[in-house]
Amino acid sequence: MTVTTDLDGTKLTVAVEGKLGTTSAAELEKAVKANIDGITEMVFDLEKVDYIASAGLRIFLSTAKVMKKQGSMKIIHVTGPVMDVFTFTGMADVMDIEKL
Repeated sequence: MTVTTDLDGTKLTVAVEGKLGTTSAAELEKAVKANIDGITEMVFDLEKVDYIASAGLRIFLSTAKVMKKQGSMKIIHVTGPVMDVFTFTGMADVMDIEKL
């Protein structure tokens, strides 16, 4: 899995590529924690993610809690299989998620 961050003022875009599984989720969490201070707009780009495990979902939930206090968060370019996971878990109902 590859994580790329792009900081534009107080907007942070985090692009993820590959499988967001149990072992790779730590890399995403590290990138988020290293950059979240002072961010008012968080965007996760999942265009190149075809699998997500519960560890990845946990990162989105914990980040959403922080961003609720600091600003906003959205998840964009979500592929069909990943959107199915968001829908099945109910996260699609409580987060700003845009399907690819």
